[in-house]
Amino acid sequence: MKKITFPLIVAAMGLAASAAHAAPASNGGVVTINGQLTANTCTVSGNGQGQNFTVTLPTLAASALSAAGSSAGSTGFNIALSSCTPATGNVHTFWEYGANTLSDGNLLNNGTATKVEVQLVDYNGSQKVINASKADGSQNSQSVAIATGSANLQYAAQYVSPAGGATAGSVTTNVTYSMVYQ
Repeated sequence: MKKITFPLIVAAMGLAASAAHAAPASNGGVVTINGQLTANTCTVSGNGQGQNFTVTLPTLAASALSAAGSSAGSTGFNIALSSCTPATGNVHTFWEYGANTLSDGNLLNNGTATKVEVQLVDYNGSQKVINASKADGSQNSQSVAIATGSANLQYAAQYVSPAGGATAGSVTTNVTYSMVYQ
Protein backbone atom coordinates (compact mmCIF):
# COMPACT_ATOMS: atom_id res chain seq x y z
CA MET A 1 0.00 0.00 0.00
CA LYS A 2 2.82 2.39 0.62
CA LYS A 3 3.89 2.11 -3.01
CA ILE A 4 0.48 3.24 -4.20
CA THR A 5 0.16 6.08 -1.66
CA PHE A 6 3.64 7.48 -2.25
CA PRO A 7 3.30 7.93 -6.00
CA LEU A 8 -0.10 9.61 -5.48
CA ILE A 9 1.42 12.08 -3.02
CA VAL A 10 4.24 12.84 -5.45
CA ALA A 11 1.76 13.22 -8.28
CA ALA A 12 -0.35 15.60 -6.20
CA MET A 13 2.73 17.62 -5.28
CA GLY A 14 3.69 17.75 -8.95
CA LEU A 15 0.23 19.06 -9.89
CA ALA A 16 0.39 21.71 -7.17
CA ALA A 17 3.81 22.84 -8.39
CA SER A 18 2.55 22.96 -11.98
CA ALA A 19 -0.47 25.05 -10.94
CA ALA A 20 1.78 27.50 -9.09
CA HIS A 21 3.78 28.10 -12.28
CA ALA A 22 0.80 28.20 -14.65
CA ALA A 23 -0.19 31.49 -16.27
CA PRO A 24 -2.76 33.43 -14.23
CA ALA A 25 -6.33 33.63 -15.45
CA SER A 26 -7.04 36.75 -17.51
CA ASN A 27 -9.38 39.21 -15.75
CA GLY A 28 -7.70 42.38 -16.98
CA GLY A 29 -8.05 44.75 -19.83
CA VAL A 30 -6.37 47.62 -21.62
CA VAL A 31 -6.10 51.16 -20.30
CA THR A 32 -5.73 53.79 -23.01
CA ILE A 33 -4.53 57.17 -21.80
CA ASN A 34 -4.86 60.22 -24.01
CA GLY A 35 -3.77 63.78 -23.38
CA GLN A 36 -2.70 66.94 -25.10
CA LEU A 37 -0.08 69.57 -24.46
CA THR A 38 -0.58 73.07 -25.79
CA ALA A 39 1.74 75.93 -26.50
CA ASN A 40 -0.43 78.21 -24.35
CA THR A 41 1.36 79.90 -21.50
CA CYS A 42 0.34 82.65 -19.11
CA THR A 43 1.68 84.15 -15.94
CA VAL A 44 -0.73 83.02 -13.20
CA SER A 45 -1.38 84.93 -9.99
CA GLY A 46 -4.04 84.15 -7.40
CA ASN A 47 -5.11 87.21 -5.39
CA GLY A 48 -1.82 88.85 -6.37
CA GLN A 49 0.15 86.21 -4.41
CA GLY A 50 1.54 84.13 -7.30
CA GLN A 51 0.60 80.62 -8.41
CA ASN A 52 0.30 79.27 -4.85
CA PHE A 53 -1.94 81.48 -2.76
CA THR A 54 -4.08 81.57 0.38
CA VAL A 55 -7.74 82.49 0.80
CA THR A 56 -8.69 83.35 4.38
CA LEU A 57 -12.33 82.77 5.30
CA PRO A 58 -13.88 85.01 7.96
CA THR A 59 -14.15 83.88 11.57
CA LEU A 60 -17.77 82.90 12.18
CA ALA A 61 -19.80 81.29 14.95
CA ALA A 62 -20.30 77.55 14.42
CA SER A 63 -24.03 78.19 14.88
CA ALA A 64 -24.04 79.79 11.41
CA LEU A 65 -23.69 76.22 10.10
CA SER A 66 -26.22 74.48 12.36
CA ALA A 67 -28.73 73.62 9.62
CA ALA A 68 -28.14 70.82 7.10
CA GLY A 69 -26.90 72.25 3.80
CA SER A 70 -26.04 75.62 5.29
CA SER A 71 -23.17 77.71 3.94
CA ALA A 72 -21.56 80.90 5.20
CA GLY A 73 -18.50 83.09 4.95
CA SER A 74 -18.29 83.32 1.17
CA THR A 75 -14.94 84.92 0.33
CA GLY A 76 -14.09 85.94 -3.20
CA PHE A 77 -10.75 85.39 -4.87
CA ASN A 78 -9.41 85.71 -8.37
CA ILE A 79 -6.95 83.96 -10.62
CA ALA A 80 -5.41 86.57 -12.91
CA LEU A 81 -3.64 85.59 -16.12
CA SER A 82 -1.26 87.92 -17.89
CA SER A 83 1.34 87.76 -20.67
CA CYS A 84 -0.62 84.95 -22.34
CA THR A 85 0.68 83.39 -25.54
CA PRO A 86 -1.35 83.26 -27.69
CA ALA A 87 -3.04 86.49 -26.59
CA THR A 88 -6.57 85.24 -27.37
CA GLY A 89 -8.70 82.16 -26.76
CA ASN A 90 -10.61 80.88 -23.76
CA VAL A 91 -9.52 79.47 -20.43
CA HIS A 92 -11.11 77.82 -17.41
CA THR A 93 -9.86 76.37 -14.15
CA PHE A 94 -9.75 72.63 -13.56
CA TRP A 95 -9.86 71.79 -9.85
CA GLU A 96 -7.84 68.59 -9.61
CA TYR A 97 -9.13 65.60 -7.67
CA GLY A 98 -6.86 64.94 -4.70
CA ALA A 99 -6.62 63.78 -1.10
CA ASN A 100 -8.89 66.62 0.08
CA THR A 101 -11.60 66.10 -2.55
CA LEU A 102 -14.79 64.63 -1.12
CA SER A 103 -17.36 62.63 -3.09
CA ASP A 104 -19.86 65.52 -2.81
CA GLY A 105 -17.39 67.80 -4.65
CA ASN A 106 -16.45 69.84 -1.58
CA LEU A 107 -13.06 69.94 0.12
CA LEU A 108 -12.20 68.05 3.30
CA ASN A 109 -11.55 70.09 6.43
CA ASN A 110 -8.20 69.07 7.90
CA GLY A 111 -8.69 71.35 10.92
CA THR A 112 -10.36 70.65 14.26
CA ALA A 113 -13.91 71.84 13.46
CA THR A 114 -16.26 68.97 12.67
CA LYS A 115 -19.19 68.61 10.30
CA VAL A 116 -17.86 71.39 8.08
CA GLU A 117 -16.35 71.31 4.58
CA VAL A 118 -15.12 73.99 2.19
CA GLN A 119 -17.01 74.65 -1.02
CA LEU A 120 -15.81 76.46 -4.14
CA VAL A 121 -18.16 78.64 -6.20
CA ASP A 122 -17.60 79.94 -9.74
CA TYR A 123 -18.45 83.63 -10.27
CA ASN A 124 -17.53 83.83 -13.97
CA GLY A 125 -20.93 84.87 -15.31
CA SER A 126 -22.83 82.66 -12.86
CA GLN A 127 -22.78 81.53 -9.28
CA LYS A 128 -22.43 77.80 -9.74
CA VAL A 129 -21.04 75.50 -7.06
CA ILE A 130 -17.84 73.80 -8.24
CA ASN A 131 -17.89 70.01 -7.95
CA ALA A 132 -14.19 69.16 -7.63
CA SER A 133 -14.96 65.42 -7.63
CA LYS A 134 -15.97 65.49 -11.30
CA ALA A 135 -13.89 65.39 -14.47
CA ASP A 136 -12.72 68.49 -16.29
CA GLY A 137 -15.63 70.02 -18.19
CA SER A 138 -18.18 68.72 -15.65
CA GLN A 139 -17.24 70.75 -12.59
CA ASN A 140 -19.23 73.96 -13.36
CA SER A 141 -16.00 75.87 -13.96
CA GLN A 142 -16.92 78.49 -16.56
CA SER A 143 -14.62 79.59 -19.40
CA VAL A 144 -13.56 83.20 -19.80
CA ALA A 145 -12.02 84.91 -22.79
CA ILE A 146 -8.35 85.78 -22.97
CA ALA A 147 -8.21 89.31 -24.39
CA THR A 148 -4.97 91.09 -25.29
CA GLY A 149 -3.04 88.44 -23.37
CA SER A 150 -4.97 88.69 -20.10
CA ALA A 151 -7.90 87.07 -18.30
CA ASN A 152 -9.38 87.29 -14.83
CA LEU A 153 -11.27 84.35 -13.33
CA GLN A 154 -13.51 84.97 -10.29
CA TYR A 155 -14.25 82.39 -7.59
CA ALA A 156 -15.27 82.17 -3.95
CA ALA A 157 -14.63 79.74 -1.12
CA GLN A 158 -17.09 79.23 1.71
CA TYR A 159 -17.86 77.08 4.70
CA VAL A 160 -20.54 74.47 4.11
CA SER A 161 -22.13 71.92 6.44
CA PRO A 162 -23.93 69.22 4.45
CA ALA A 163 -25.25 67.48 7.58
CA GLY A 164 -25.53 70.59 9.79
CA GLY A 165 -24.35 70.79 13.38
CA ALA A 166 -20.85 72.15 12.70
CA THR A 167 -18.67 72.42 15.78
CA ALA A 168 -16.16 75.12 16.71
CA GLY A 169 -12.54 74.70 15.66
CA SER A 170 -10.11 75.45 12.88
CA VAL A 171 -10.80 74.96 9.18
CA THR A 172 -8.00 74.32 6.70
CA THR A 173 -7.77 72.56 3.35
CA ASN A 174 -6.09 72.90 -0.04
CA VAL A 175 -6.72 72.00 -3.64
CA THR A 176 -4.52 71.88 -6.74
CA TYR A 177 -5.73 73.69 -9.84
CA SER A 178 -4.71 73.79 -13.49
CA MET A 179 -5.53 76.30 -16.17
CA VAL A 180 -7.15 74.70 -19.23
CA TYR A 181 -6.77 76.65 -22.48
CA GLN A 182 -9.18 76.31 -25.40
